Amino acid sequence: MSRAKSIEREKFWERNRKSGGYLLKKSVGNSLYKIARAILLFGLCFLIIQPLLNKVSISFMAEKDLYDATVISVPRNFTTTNYSLANELLEYWKCLRNTVLMALVVSLVQVAACTLVGYGFARYKFPFKNFWFACVILSIVIPPQTISSSLWLHFRFFDVFGIFKAITGDSINLQASVAPYLMMCMGCMGLKSGLYIYLIRQFFRGIPKELEEAAYVDGCGKVKTFLRIMLPDAKPILTSCFLFAYVWQWTDSYYAKLFLGNIKLLPKALIGLTGRLSDYWVKIYGTGAMPSAGYEQAMIATGLLMTIIPLLIIYLVAQKGFVESLSQSGIKM
Repeated sequence: MSRAKSIEREKFWERNRKSGGYLLKKSVGNSLYKIARAILLFGLCFLIIQPLLNKVSISFMAEKDLYDATVISVPRNFTTTNYSLANELLEYWKCLRNTVLMALVVSLVQVAACTLVGYGFARYKFPFKNFWFACVILSIVIPPQTISSSLWLHFRFFDVFGIFKAITGDSINLQASVAPYLMMCMGCMGLKSGLYIYLIRQFFRGIPKELEEAAYVDGCGKVKTFLRIMLPDAKPILTSCFLFAYVWQWTDSYYAKLFLGNIKLLPKALIGLTGRLSDYWVKIYGTGAMPSAGYEQAMIATGLLMTIIPLLIIYLVAQKGFVESLSQSGIKM
């Protein structure tokens, strides 16, 4: 082995001598580039992961560790009491079940509706097509908070051309139910629907039209061509959109507070965690007792970890298909 390395080294210096030192400069430059790239990647990864690691560390600390200047990352008094208390205050398992079902149903409805609309924009011509697609882009740019008041009023006094009011004498209150959310998703006005329509449209535009024409020649109609030819090819982008939709629905608190009323979900429970902690403190230690600010932050970190742990598990299980779908759909990570 040493003999082979010696021969290889002699050849390197011989080639370097013949190139006038260019080979050595190139090798040193490549080595410095790799070192700089490794340092940069490590720094970026550390910046991303470090806040999460801090929350993990804090979640296992006892209250006295939070105010101990000698405790930085490793807890001195390791405890799982924070998780037990957060589980009780969040009503974790009930909220988890509701969040899983809500995110799953809403994401499936949303992706199904956006697929139909995206395919229509990619393949069909209809009046004011460019105008309607500009509206889709506007729905991405304009924040949903700008129409929150009109949405609330619309579903609080829901009616269709005055039909319900003519029959029953009053409009229908759809607030505090899943119906408004599902109706918005079916109408492609759900959370990030404009983005999914854009991505799906771009994907279908990249599929050769000759593929559809060949299906028409073989006797397939438009619906059969869409279901049996186009949809199987669109699995990568549909997988990406579904996973994005699921994660965004999981962490959404804006629409949940606006429409879902008293339905208990993890994001809503996490927002009210400090209030529940204060009530718990009064119950245990008496009137006027308040948890310290540091302990409140520790409980928020614990609740946040308990909220995102299911998402991390889903990613670890589905990471291969997720990364493949992103690479095939052309989305840059």
